[in-house]
Amino acid sequence: MSQSYFPAYRPLRPTPESIEDITPLATPARDGDVADLEVTKEKVDDVQQYQEHRDRLTTAIDATSSILTDLREFNKTSWVVRYPHLKPSLSQRPGIHPNSRRTLSFADDPATSTEVVFTPPTQGRLRRTLTAAAPSTDVEAGTEVPSATNTASAQESEGLVSKSDNEFHVLRLDLKLGPHGTTTSGPTLVSQLEKSSIASLLSERIATSLTHLSKLRARVQDVSSKVLVTGDLNAGKSTFVNALLRREVMPVDQQPCTTMFCEVHDAADNDGVEEAHVVKEGCTYSPTDETTFTRHTLTELEEIVSESDAQRILKLYVKDPRNPQSSLLNNGTVNISLIDAPGLNRDSLKTTALFARQEEIDVVVFVVSAENHFTLSAKEFLWNASNEKAYLFIVVNRFDQIRDKARCKRLVLDQIRQLSPRTWEDAADLVHFVDSASVVEKGEVPESFQNLEHSLRSFVLQKREKSKLLPAITFLNKILSDLDLLTSANGLVATAELKQAQDDLARARPVLEKMLAGREELDEALAAVEDGMSGEAGEKTKQRLEKALEMVGTGKSAMPEIISMPSFPGMLQLWQYTRDVKKALLLSIDEAVKAAENDARGLAVEGVAKVGTLGDAHLPVGVERSKRIFKPEAMFVVRPGHKRRSSLNTVVVGGAYGLGIGLAAQPHAVDVELRDIIDMRHYLMRFALVGSSEEGKSLSLEDSDISTSAISMLSVGVGAVTMVGGKTLGARGLLEGLVRIGDLFGNASTRKWAAPIAGALALGLTLYFVYELPNTIPRTVGRHIKTILSTTGPAAGQASASSPEQMAFAPAHAHRIGKETRKVMRLAAWDLRERFRQTVDERAAEVKSWEEVERIAQRAVEWFEECGRRAEEVRQKAGFTGPIDAPVLAQ
Repeated sequence: MSQSYFPAYRPLRPTPESIEDITPLATPARDGDVADLEVTKEKVDDVQQYQEHRDRLTTAIDATSSILTDLREFNKTSWVVRYPHLKPSLSQRPGIHPNSRRTLSFADDPATSTEVVFTPPTQGRLRRTLTAAAPSTDVEAGTEVPSATNTASAQESEGLVSKSDNEFHVLRLDLKLGPHGTTTSGPTLVSQLEKSSIASLLSERIATSLTHLSKLRARVQDVSSKVLVTGDLNAGKSTFVNALLRREVMPVDQQPCTTMFCEVHDAADNDGVEEAHVVKEGCTYSPTDETTFTRHTLTELEEIVSESDAQRILKLYVKDPRNPQSSLLNNGTVNISLIDAPGLNRDSLKTTALFARQEEIDVVVFVVSAENHFTLSAKEFLWNASNEKAYLFIVVNRFDQIRDKARCKRLVLDQIRQLSPRTWEDAADLVHFVDSASVVEKGEVPESFQNLEHSLRSFVLQKREKSKLLPAITFLNKILSDLDLLTSANGLVATAELKQAQDDLARARPVLEKMLAGREELDEALAAVEDGMSGEAGEKTKQRLEKALEMVGTGKSAMPEIISMPSFPGMLQLWQYTRDVKKALLLSIDEAVKAAENDARGLAVEGVAKVGTLGDAHLPVGVERSKRIFKPEAMFVVRPGHKRRSSLNTVVVGGAYGLGIGLAAQPHAVDVELRDIIDMRHYLMRFALVGSSEEGKSLSLEDSDISTSAISMLSVGVGAVTMVGGKTLGARGLLEGLVRIGDLFGNASTRKWAAPIAGALALGLTLYFVYELPNTIPRTVGRHIKTILSTTGPAAGQASASSPEQMAFAPAHAHRIGKETRKVMRLAAWDLRERFRQTVDERAAEVKSWEEVERIAQRAVEWFEECGRRAEEVRQKAGFTGPIDAPVLAQ
């Protein structure tokens, strides 16, 4: 086997013993000249430098893979990474020098844009960053005036900011479903996707990049080199490989015949045996394990490569009889494999396989026909390969058949300048115009092909850093540049969200704290309003009804402005008059109750207004107030199906409003009794107690309020009795008086007075009925009504002491009206408490939500800053310098 130029076991700094094992490219080994070989210190330094660069590059690849892995996980679990777009700033005017201002938008929200300052990569600085743009305009003139910093930046970066600086290189999301600018183009479709879908696509793109970095690492560590020879159909790829080998090995035809990947190795790697190994499908090839491949002779090669599957691989071992100075395979320094690939535009399956396979390649030799130049598939392949390979080896085949060679060169080079600028800059060494068929057919090697071979050998063998390491450096720089753009754009978003969250917290948190601090105060205030309004309503009702009963007890209407007393129609309608009086007095009491209810309605309206004022004081601005409309007329309404309890003593009033049955509407209440006309019990008790000065003091005003005329009329009848008794009859002397009266009538002298006394009594009674009865009946009826309504309910034990049934008329209605008022206040207070509670819950949830947004945004800001710092450390430790288009390792 040929020696490895960079053996894996060799120490980092070669020792004098290990130097002897190195065969330099410039002085290859010749028979008999081994002792004359000398390795200069410069060559040793080159080996050491290459190994150091390779190790640093491997470390950079590992660090970059770690960053991408963390980014993908962060995108999946912590933050939905946004996909940015940069466009020239709309604020720039014609005639103003272009500066670094850009318009930043995102794929999920293309309508919203932000002005940012874009720092493109320049010589010695590879980072691309975005910062928030400060306004810099001339207010008076209305035109933009670039600041000194922006102008300097523009002048410094003029000519270095290309269109690709505003775009992604590796992490580009392009669906490639239609021409650019149409509704089915990649950028247009990406912009129509939602945020989570874009984040998912970006995550898949990162995963693809991680896989490619893994392959890059394996290629960098691999001491051998793989050279891919590819191009369009019938471009002469197999002919070119045969020309390099100086023999017809690969089958050549006017029709496409290479349908699989053919890897050409030096026969020394197969113990000097020329043969073909067809790798079995699904097996990992090992030259020492025959179960992984099938053996074939070179004579069977044409049949194998023309009718096989592009997914299969052919390992071809051939001999190159030339010396190591001339041969590419048998070079004596590095293991080289030439890979002849199927044509690009043969079919989609083989083209896809070729695109995937080129990621494993160190050097791409692209063969293009001088007659057809670069097709669309060729351009797409070169664009894709340029993501990591800044330098491509271009072979323009069949050039001898072109008549206008100068024009052909000009057109091809113009296309190369657009496809691979670095290749165009180094076109003298990397772009060659040859005719490979003449080398194989005529056996003559023209100077153009000799120059090609020399440049290819130099590019593959001597310029190892350019051919072996530079593709990895290029890809690494571009992925790091994409990370800069991605992290800085998302850092701006995270910073904006953090500021927004902090502003919202500064607005919402004090409101919540104020509401929590005022919750107890609000409860106390609502309880005070509830107790105050219901207590005041009950007290006013009690006072009004007690006053009404006082007036009724004297025979007057409780509401004279509404209910007037009936006039006396005469003795013949005495019974009806008594009934009318009783009904009028009861109606006045009913009106007094209605007036008390109206007072309670007014107090309820006042209480509801106070509750509303408390709501305005304790609810924050912007919270919708209660939409309930209080209707005071709905108070004291008996709802359908609800039976209000009543008793003989406590009667529900307000019949005019459908609230129940009033006193005057109850038949048993207006029925007239004899005691409503003449209350003998009242007069007997009055006469019996009139002589007792001590007990007489306890008589109420209405009991002692007897007309002077009536007493004078009755004095004639009772005068004799008083004279016989010698003193006013007391309660204890009543029986004795009766006995004396009996004895008196038994006396003959007394009997002669009987007739005059009886006549006086008859005359007094007649005068009473004629003159005083119309005035006495209202007082008698009112006194009777007052006595009944002032008496408590059923006997103790039948109802609780606090039940309305056991209360007198006025307290019972005070309890009822106060309870109804409390119900209104409680409903209004409950509504405010519930609205307050909901507002507190909403504010607490809002504060919690903004705190979570603040936490996530703060974490994102720190994470993206850390990600940018880690990417910068990768560059510094790896020693990357130069712009993205021409990355190199610092010496």
